[in-house]
Amino acid sequence: MLQMLIVGLLWFSAIGCGLLAGLYFAFSAFIMTALGRIGQAAGIAAMNAINVAIVQSLFLPIFLATTAASAALAVTALLRWGEPGAMAMAAGGVLYVLGMFVVTMIFNVPLNNALAAADPASAEATSLWSRYLTDWTLWNHVRTVSSTVACALFITAIAAR
Repeated sequence: MLQMLIVGLLWFSAIGCGLLAGLYFAFSAFIMTALGRIGQAAGIAAMNAINVAIVQSLFLPIFLATTAASAALAVTALLRWGEPGAMAMAAGGVLYVLGMFVVTMIFNVPLNNALAAADPASAEATSLWSRYLTDWTLWNHVRTVSSTVACALFITAIAAR
């Protein structure tokens, strides 16, 4: 029974990581570039609208549930260290929680909050938007890679079982 639960959590986490990796990849690959090209006020307005809509969508439950499942898998792997796939499971869980969730909370969310508080047409928004495009995207690259590698590690753990 516990084995089936672990495999179910691995599949859930792999799929959740894959979904979020794809979303983050889209932002890193072209969305942020496009927002940077449409002008400061329009770019800020669009990003603020995205940030409001995303937390009201299926993104938030998938984001939170995948984080919780990944953390549970990391702890489970440590408790069952001798089993096949435990190392991949632990690495995937830790990488996802640190590289995606912690990075989001420490870097991306505060940048989003600062952007939401800014007047898009103000002089202060010019430097904020420039820094936002660079810094937010850099940390989004970290989230993209972390989510992708965690997905692969969870699949590796499934294959080892």
